[in-house]
Amino acid sequence: MAIGKMIREKVKKLRNEIDYHNYRYYVLNDPVITDSDYDMLMKELQGLEQRYPELITKNSPTQRIGEELTGGFKTVTHSIPMLSLENTYSDDEMRDFNKRVAKILGEGKYEYTVEFKFDGFAVSIEYRNAELLCASTRGNGTVGDDITRNLKTIHAVPLRLIEKKGALSTVEVRGEVYMSNSVFKKLNKKREKSGESLFANPRNAAAGSIKNIDPRVVAERALDIFIHTVVEPHPFKKHSSAMKKLKAL
Repeated sequence: MAIGKMIREKVKKLRNEIDYHNYRYYVLNDPVITDSDYDMLMKELQGLEQRYPELITKNSPTQRIGEELTGGFKTVTHSIPMLSLENTYSDDEMRDFNKRVAKILGEGKYEYTVEFKFDGFAVSIEYRNAELLCASTRGNGTVGDDITRNLKTIHAVPLRLIEKKGALSTVEVRGEVYMSNSVFKKLNKKREKSGESLFANPRNAAAGSIKNIDPRVVAERALDIFIHTVVEPHPFKKHSSAMKKLKAL
């Protein structure tokens, strides 16, 4: 099927816009659009590429997983790829998703676990023999930045797992590092008084903080974390069972 010039130009324009906003967000730490507006641009591009797959290129923003690696950190190769989650703002897309699940598993053969979405920064944490071994960012999905020293400044992260019967002493978990709204407001007030540029939102502040080269700066930012996934070992039939097991750690 012939693809018109307008479609090609639209795809090119969307890619340029998204690349620009990625640069503003990940390199300059200074986004100029909201996360939802960014998601809409990405969804429009994904829709066009799905309709016209011959337009997909290896350098398209849709082919990227996660954020760029940051200079100054060692790198970590993920044992299992750290993929990003899809999002939606459409009831119809939710219904379509449910139909696909029902088609694969069968009607009435499944349940959903629904959780709040923390707008934070994705991290992976590995424990070995109950000791915190390594923490890393998503990076490109295969290789991430080693942020172990920075993550240790977050008081909600146990440096050693509690020894309990049935607890997983060797485990990899993933979650979101985030900054509460109250901490975010205090931080921006402090930066304003000192003449520093303000963070655009709590997620931006969390991302900029956890990837700071100086752990002392990270410690001052009062970050928090929410763990939502057990990567391995994963002997659980239900996600809810895995979450219950996390409470034993």
